[in-house]
Amino acid sequence: MKPFQVLKPKNLDEAISLAEAHGDQAKYVAGATDVVVKIKEDKLVKDYLISLKDIPALDEIVQDRKTGELRIGAMVTHRKLETSPLIKSQYTIIYDAVSNIGSVQIRNVATIGGNLVNAVPSADGAIPLIALDARVKFQGPKGEHIEDLVKFFLGPGQNILEASEILTEIVIPPLPPNTGSAYIKFGRRAAMELPLLGVGVALSFDENMEKCLKARICLGVAAPVPLRAYEAEKFLINKTIDEQVLDEAGRIAGEESKVRDSIRGVAWYRRKMVNVQVKRMGLKILERLRD
Repeated sequence: MKPFQVLKPKNLDEAISLAEAHGDQAKYVAGATDVVVKIKEDKLVKDYLISLKDIPALDEIVQDRKTGELRIGAMVTHRKLETSPLIKSQYTIIYDAVSNIGSVQIRNVATIGGNLVNAVPSADGAIPLIALDARVKFQGPKGEHIEDLVKFFLGPGQNILEASEILTEIVIPPLPPNTGSAYIKFGRRAAMELPLLGVGVALSFDENMEKCLKARICLGVAAPVPLRAYEAEKFLINKTIDEQVLDEAGRIAGEESKVRDSIRGVAWYRRKMVNVQVKRMGLKILERLRD
């Protein structure tokens, strides 16, 4: 393993300046759970690691009391999300996802921002956030920008961040009334492994809880990037949600998916599981809203 130096900037401007000065020989790190593995395996060779750990305000969860908008700092750990009463009560889809990422030891260190920036198709963090219409803020030499999270991913391990840019914050718009959500990390066994699929669903209902007014269905490990099932979402609008309707929405989502044969499962089975899990998450939402 090649020796490297860890740099610890105290603010974003200093971090960006360090990245600009060292160019390709530097890399930002958050929790560093993935980076350390790559360094040990000689898959990542850098002279400098720029730690974002000491930059204030990047590890906060804040909900605007007036608007309901939720802001999650990129350095917030999965464990902090998992143990947040706000997340567990109002943003159940996020809780479902982060509480099943790795071990408690990993969740204590790994960050939501790092999960997104890695841009691996199996990353659990992106799916619930996309289902909640999240946007991401990032800052670099050209200033601050914001983009829909669904547009952040370009391919496996690829995102829209340019050189020296830092993902700083995830912004979730206020939840519509009567909204429920759920996520499942579906795999072959209950252990720490890469999932066969990740399925996130969010549904909003009218005041009588009869008609679906808004639907979001997001799939992970079903394409090179997280995938919105737009046609399945459209199918649910203005319908009374029951098992039959959810089964058809799941079937449509399965057809929209871009699953393929892999070492973890054949395409036809994974497509069928999209159908099954979309239905299950929809029923779970109905149960949660009743409770």
